[in-house]
Amino acid sequence: MPAPIYLDYNATTPVDPAVVEVMLPTLTEHFGNPSSDGHAFGWVADELVVQGREQIAAALGAQPETIVFTCGATEAVNLAICGAVEAYRGKRDHIVTVATEHKAVLQACEVAERDGARVTVLGVGPDGLLDLNELRAAITDETLMVAVMWANNETGVIQPIHAIAEIAHEHGALMMTDATQAVGKVPIDVDAAGVDLLACSGHKCYAPKGVGALYRRRRKPRVRLAPMIVGGGHEDGLRSGTLNVPGIVGFGKAVEIAVTHSDDEASRLAALRDRLEGALLDRCSDARVNGTTEHRLPNTTNMVFPGVRTRDLLPAMRGVAVSTGSACQTKTAKPSHVLTAMGLSGADAFASVRFSVGRFTTEAEIDRAIEEIAAAVEKIRTEPVTV
Repeated sequence: MPAPIYLDYNATTPVDPAVVEVMLPTLTEHFGNPSSDGHAFGWVADELVVQGREQIAAALGAQPETIVFTCGATEAVNLAICGAVEAYRGKRDHIVTVATEHKAVLQACEVAERDGARVTVLGVGPDGLLDLNELRAAITDETLMVAVMWANNETGVIQPIHAIAEIAHEHGALMMTDATQAVGKVPIDVDAAGVDLLACSGHKCYAPKGVGALYRRRRKPRVRLAPMIVGGGHEDGLRSGTLNVPGIVGFGKAVEIAVTHSDDEASRLAALRDRLEGALLDRCSDARVNGTTEHRLPNTTNMVFPGVRTRDLLPAMRGVAVSTGSACQTKTAKPSHVLTAMGLSGADAFASVRFSVGRFTTEAEIDRAIEEIAAAVEKIRTEPVTV
């Protein structure tokens, strides 16, 4: 049996061999605690952290001192939202976000709401894009933050972050973005985009799981945050705990590789994505793409196969690893909140599949996947599975 074809890179990525290579010495030789400043083991570890911080900052168009290391994007999102609500308490208390955000953002906003903040959740159009006029109407002089993800994890839809940030700043609000899916796939420049807070994660860009980062603007404006984890004062007092040196080294190397090869890799991934998408649209009647095909990640397509339940489709194509939506959500019988917010019926949401290609995807794998997916759709449609 051939190995399964992995088309779920938006869920997680394998660690790049070059990343593994630079991480290995941190597990055996350079194992020191970077906070141990009295001996060489600590000094070496601290130098490695400094290097990783510089690499990640460079990938975001930021300065090293603006990077706060976390255990992942979810923690970074919570620190950005809940930390800002606490820090600005009594001054601004309103958050504007979008219905298609990752649950990390939506649930952090719910926590903030229970803690006294006011939250406005805006809808999107069938293309998955936020209406900028609705955003303008929602922001007030009491708005603390606008939280909009750079690229959607389920559909790949890219929001106009620069335009959103301009509108937020007109009212003195902060611009926060979950860029977990965007980092390493599309160019990121926090200054050019006007971003004040940005969350990202290592395991979405060929680094290990368990490491992430929050970019926090330090000047014009200096963004204030209250820590969510205390007990040591690490990371400028914003995130206590011994730093994950192997993860940070791997994360730094991973984003350096991604940025170095970003243009060529984006073109290659888009070609693979289009090859898969075009063939499935041609061979599976009534299939269509969810969301805009103009403003999206180069590696992602979300497709609906009307009349085919994904709970039947996924087992039928055992040789292809795909996802119906966010891998971070607890398994439920509910349709994707992203797709229903875009206007899909429950039936169509349950008939939708996310395909995401990546660095190690080949044309041969895409061609094999096309055959298996098309055959599975046809079989289910001609031989319906009984309930």
